[in-house]
Amino acid sequence: MNTSSAICLETKADNDFAHVETALARLAETVNTKSAANDNLRSRLDALELKFNRQGLVAANDNNPAGPERKAFDSYLRRGEETKALRVADDTAGGYFVPEYYQAELDRNLVLFSPIRALARVIPTSAPAVVWPNRSSGMTAQWTGETAERSGTSVTFGERRYTVRELSAYVDVSNQMLEDAAMDIGSLLNFEFAESFGKAESAAFVNGASILSPAGFMQDASIGYTASGSPSTIADADGQADGIIDLYHSIKTPYRANAAWGMNSNTLSAVRKLKDKNGDYLASMQGVNNAPATTLLGRPIVELPDMPDVATGSYPIVFGDFSAGYRIFDRISLSIMRDPYTQASSGLTRFWGRRRVAGGVGKAEALRKLKVAVS
Repeated sequence: MNTSSAICLETKADNDFAHVETALARLAETVNTKSAANDNLRSRLDALELKFNRQGLVAANDNNPAGPERKAFDSYLRRGEETKALRVADDTAGGYFVPEYYQAELDRNLVLFSPIRALARVIPTSAPAVVWPNRSSGMTAQWTGETAERSGTSVTFGERRYTVRELSAYVDVSNQMLEDAAMDIGSLLNFEFAESFGKAESAAFVNGASILSPAGFMQDASIGYTASGSPSTIADADGQADGIIDLYHSIKTPYRANAAWGMNSNTLSAVRKLKDKNGDYLASMQGVNNAPATTLLGRPIVELPDMPDVATGSYPIVFGDFSAGYRIFDRISLSIMRDPYTQASSGLTRFWGRRRVAGGVGKAEALRKLKVAVS
């Protein structure tokens, strides 16, 4: 290779290297620019999150604090404006279905006033009534020889029908409160409706006997009972809680694994005073996440305000697996209709709320009651 050729090759290599350096420099500049843009965007998002999480505006745990559904719903509550985002939730029977985030919060609040919801099996439905098949008798396995004739068994099925019922309530809100942007109207209505509906639901799920309400498990004749052993108390004649122990073991073993005791506060007070022959309390207090939880024979006690008090012939305690024993079907979580006219002379806007729900016993063998009686 001559000298001129070597110089040309060297010059070409230098030029190629220069091009590579230039490309790398441009790439680094682009990366830095995008990084700066990302940092700027992240700062803006953090600022927006801080703004929307301010107390009195929206819930800090809302996954979509500024979404179109929320803005539309808030606009409807405050001014009655019906936007396109709200139209998708139009209830042709009157009112508007609330957004999903609002329904979730309502369900959480409902549990505060309707504790059966935390125990029972809750299922959504789109039908005015639910027909649930249940097997009343099953197949029976039999030992048999190699060539012996096999005998067949038949399976019998029945069904339970759960009719959807409707709850309604209204709340009057000051027009000045609606005009105040700092007031979280959604949360206010959420809690008001949850309290009203929750109390009515709780009473129906326990003692419902009206044709207009769900069927309560205490009114279901298919649920058996165990006698306390005393005509007036939950303890027997010797002051022992043998009736409660019998009630515990009267539930089939598979159901006891997920069972809970249900009773009102007055009965719970009496239960906590029961002692065994050694003088030890049967009920125990256990700390769960720094909150006391009362257990009886190792199973949790849930306060059901609508359960009856201890009295002769009453059924103050229920025990069993509520997830198998009782079913709740939600048809409409909540529909709200804004009425600015009924209370206009008083400076109020009325909000009508309605909820459609069904409820009834599922497997009666999963639940059992304690009756204050000798036998």
